[in-house]
Amino acid sequence: MFTVLTGAQFGDEGKGKIVDLMSKDYDIIVRFQGGDNAGHTVTVGDDVYKLHLIPSGFLYNARVLIGPGVVLNPEVLADEIDMLEKSGCNVEPEKLGVDSKTSVIMPYHIELDNLRESALTEKIGTTKRGIGFAYVDKVARNEIQFSDLTDKNKLMEKLSELAPQKKNDIKFLGGDSSIVMDEELIDKYVRLGKKLEPYMADVSYEANKAIDDGKSVMAEGAQGTHLDVIHGTQKYVTSSSTIAGSACSSIGVGPTKVTNVLGIVKSYITRVGEGPLPTELNDEVGKHFQDVGREFGTTTGRPRRCGWIDLPLILKSINLNGYTGIALTKLDVLSELDPIKICVGYKLDGEYMEYPPHLTSDLSRCEPVYEELPGWKQDLTHVTEFGDLPEEAQKYVKRLEELMGVPVEYISVGPGRAQTFKNL
Repeated sequence: MFTVLTGAQFGDEGKGKIVDLMSKDYDIIVRFQGGDNAGHTVTVGDDVYKLHLIPSGFLYNARVLIGPGVVLNPEVLADEIDMLEKSGCNVEPEKLGVDSKTSVIMPYHIELDNLRESALTEKIGTTKRGIGFAYVDKVARNEIQFSDLTDKNKLMEKLSELAPQKKNDIKFLGGDSSIVMDEELIDKYVRLGKKLEPYMADVSYEANKAIDDGKSVMAEGAQGTHLDVIHGTQKYVTSSSTIAGSACSSIGVGPTKVTNVLGIVKSYITRVGEGPLPTELNDEVGKHFQDVGREFGTTTGRPRRCGWIDLPLILKSINLNGYTGIALTKLDVLSELDPIKICVGYKLDGEYMEYPPHLTSDLSRCEPVYEELPGWKQDLTHVTEFGDLPEEAQKYVKRLEELMGVPVEYISVGPGRAQTFKNL
């Protein structure tokens, strides 16, 4: 079985806790794109784990892998391993693998990211962690790979070839170009490479062999569908492909092996950084979502922009990913709100549309058209099955299913592992 799991909105949908919940049924979990600009939070009892690179399934017996489509900051990975081991979690090489071809985020990538974002009049909202510039080098075939960190001579040979271009780029943006060949930083990266070398793996081979042997593999995405570098709200997107098809190309598994695709949908919508958000609320309801939903970025700590759930965007996500099922998260955050609103379409220049316009500039001008449902005044955080939800909450879920045309397979009513249940 090969399952692909992606976020259906702008990220922060609760993918981490769904992966954690499902991981007990999988042998391998693979992170297939992004970098440490994405964060997953997993809550188990009183323990809260905030991860940026290691897949969320590490708490079970699954082997967790970082695929070659990811861009890797080795210092962040080493810190995560240390954090987990101090918490009593096993992160031995038998548990974690990193593909040898994974691109490395170098110090000059981070410097360029900071300089470029600071220079822009119209900000993109980057996390300034060097993600985009690492992907630029991957596409330009100028990358430093994970395997290069284990051999200083090989690393120096590559850096010497890249140095003139990187120094010029940094100088042009007004930065200190000495960072490119800084001996102390290079030695630090080599030490990190030696420390992480035991984790080196061939992720494509492992994933394919596991599937062929009848084992279960899950591909875990970062960010969300509408941050996809091709299909998202350009230019306010991430630097990688976040949709389900990317899992196949990024890991190296053929599309005929995909069994199912699960989309994670938050019961409202949030976005970090810049870009259009048609249902954004700058009122008491928006503040309710932010406060009750604890809507602050795992990676940046920035407050998330919040709004009512947006069905046109979800319908586009369904097309882009081919979802076979949906996990609906944070249903509990809607408690105490009445009425509950669902954006079922937009008005743009006097015309009604049920699907997003293809231009980002037009999406930013769309006015949401809402359908209203009655709210509920009950705490949902102790509910463990669909039939125990208030009637109004059941109607909300069923209406979403009707509008999406895809079954809701999981429902989450809180951050804890026990607060997510299968919708049978």
